[in-house]
Amino acid sequence: MTDLNQLELDLINAIGGAETAAAVEELRVSALGKQGSISGLLKGMGAMSPDERRERGPMINGLRDRVQTALTARKAELEAAELDARLKAEHVDLTLPPRPRRKGSVHPTMQVMDEMIAIFAEMGFAVAEGPDIEDDFHNFTALNFPPKHPAREMHDTFFLPPDPETGERKVLRTHPSPVQSRTRRQTNEKPAAPWIAAGQEPPIRIIAPGRTFRKDSDATHTPMFHQVEGLVIDKGVHMGHLKWTLETFVARFFEVDDVDARFRPHHFPFTEPSAEMDIRCDRSGGEVKLNQGDSWMEILGCGMVHPNVLRNCGIDPDEYQGFAFGMGVDRLAMLKYGIPDLRPMFEADTRWLAHYGFSAFAAPNPASGLS
Repeated sequence: MTDLNQLELDLINAIGGAETAAAVEELRVSALGKQGSISGLLKGMGAMSPDERRERGPMINGLRDRVQTALTARKAELEAAELDARLKAEHVDLTLPPRPRRKGSVHPTMQVMDEMIAIFAEMGFAVAEGPDIEDDFHNFTALNFPPKHPAREMHDTFFLPPDPETGERKVLRTHPSPVQSRTRRQTNEKPAAPWIAAGQEPPIRIIAPGRTFRKDSDATHTPMFHQVEGLVIDKGVHMGHLKWTLETFVARFFEVDDVDARFRPHHFPFTEPSAEMDIRCDRSGGEVKLNQGDSWMEILGCGMVHPNVLRNCGIDPDEYQGFAFGMGVDRLAMLKYGIPDLRPMFEADTRWLAHYGFSAFAAPNPASGLS
């Protein structure tokens, strides 16, 4: 027969020596669980005689109650000690200075766009804006895109669902050039956009920064990106003016005294003649050095405004001429600030922005510098 006094002594000593609440729980299961030592005694009472039950029953029930009380008290004691230890470890010293608040940063794309605007503003250009969603006329037809031009096809352009009444499909603009066509059309039509003054006539000198959209995605292409396009319309404008404007801009943007550039013949529907501008560079050593080496890097497209484009916008090409150019803001940011991949620029990773971002107080201007 089990010695109840010895069993109680062993259990009380074990409970008092338990160091954690988990150890107390293990003792409770071993004593009071379904297979526990005290539970076995309670189950065995059914096999006792009535006299034995009257004698041992109160003793076993008393043992169970005392062990249960000891378990509850020890568990509460250990939990209180664990809570005190955690509170002491997690205390805050209010006499210490607070942690610095996380500072926001200007995205490299926005920084570079401000740099470009500052340079062109000093050269006499105004900033014009336009909608991201365009109609076919301003995005294609007014810019001399033939009806079957590949840029109109689905693999390049994001088309919106057709209008149920007219059947017209608007597009997410594939370039900022619709701003130019809208600006030109203000010269002979009632103004349709607030950024053009009523009755404006050439000369026109604007840049159009903004978002553009094309179906493309890799290390140097994203479905949404940023461009800045420029337009000059006046009498007597020629390629020499275009060449000087772009060479001056590139030199100021990269903050060098001069830039070694070349203009290669190219084709754009809205300019004739058309060209791409390359700058001399050295790509060795994991970085790009301007005006060195024997490599050339294409940086922008440009050309003289096509006479058909001027006619589409109500301007006499026999009286006025103009030039236009366009360049990618994100790619210029990559080139100037050593960003290897275009895609992280649009992934909203605060760690990336903390590394490549700019202070909001360092607004670019010709006086204090650009970058």
